[in-house]
Amino acid sequence: MKTNIIFFTISLLYINFLSAQNNQKEVLIVGTMHTVPTIVKNSYKPMLKRAVKYNPEAIYIESPMANDTISWEYLKEGWSNSYRAFYKKSDSFKKTRSFNETVFRKLAIKKYKELTKDEINYLIKSYLYNRDYGNYKLMIYLKTYGLKGSKKPTRNENGDLTFMLALIKNLKVLNMDDQQTNSEYHNAWRKCAESGAQNGDNDLNRKLNKRDYNSAIIPAIFGNLGRHTNKLKSLDRKHLLNSFRYVQNTNLDCENATRYWDERNFRMAKNIAEQVTQKEHKKNIVIVGAGHVIGLKEAFEKKYPELKIKLMYE
Repeated sequence: MKTNIIFFTISLLYINFLSAQNNQKEVLIVGTMHTVPTIVKNSYKPMLKRAVKYNPEAIYIESPMANDTISWEYLKEGWSNSYRAFYKKSDSFKKTRSFNETVFRKLAIKKYKELTKDEINYLIKSYLYNRDYGNYKLMIYLKTYGLKGSKKPTRNENGDLTFMLALIKNLKVLNMDDQQTNSEYHNAWRKCAESGAQNGDNDLNRKLNKRDYNSAIIPAIFGNLGRHTNKLKSLDRKHLLNSFRYVQNTNLDCENATRYWDERNFRMAKNIAEQVTQKEHKKNIVIVGAGHVIGLKEAFEKKYPELKIKLMYE
């Protein structure tokens, strides 16, 4: 009798464990090359194929969140011409136009193939009004290229991977980026580089960048740049460069650059995790610059252990 009770208890615990595993939400992090050279213009094709096979229920992209007023306060006059133009247009639109939430929600859940040209235009204006940069650009892409996307490679992760995936899976995108301290990061970067020119750390930077470039040549020639970029060795190297962890003669500026980079990754992870928790989606894909992948993975594992984190070619 005692043996039966023990066996039953163990079986019950095992069943509960399997159930928890099956219900665990997962996040697949995909590192991108942003814009690729013309000679390797088709680099995103294998990555798109793999992303489609993963069959995500939600797509998170490296784009500022609409309600992140701190990031937009910087971006409206910041480094990106595209963000500056978008903010100006959105700000003007909010002041001069009205927004119909009911109509917007009705159109936002329609399948792409069911949308008319007028409805696509309405959604473009609605996302502009809501300061939803990711979906604003997605709808412009749909309007420009149609349901099958661009016939020619755009050489950028949005046109060749993110938006193509969204159209194939009939999904909108979810913004998750954070650029609240981007100005401080770039200032610390500049000052760290100035000291690096004197103490030899810039030589280390050049060596790492050269190693990164040279190691990608053969994979790129054979159409495997995406796979190479997402190998752990490549991701670690990009993490070292972007977080200034290669620096041997550290100082306050270099330490600040590391801190700002890490903090941004932790805030991005928070933006993603909060949305994943609130939504029912089990399979989530994050499409982000490759330099962020290791930082995001570490942030998830430290702060959100309930999520299963996967890398694209792990």
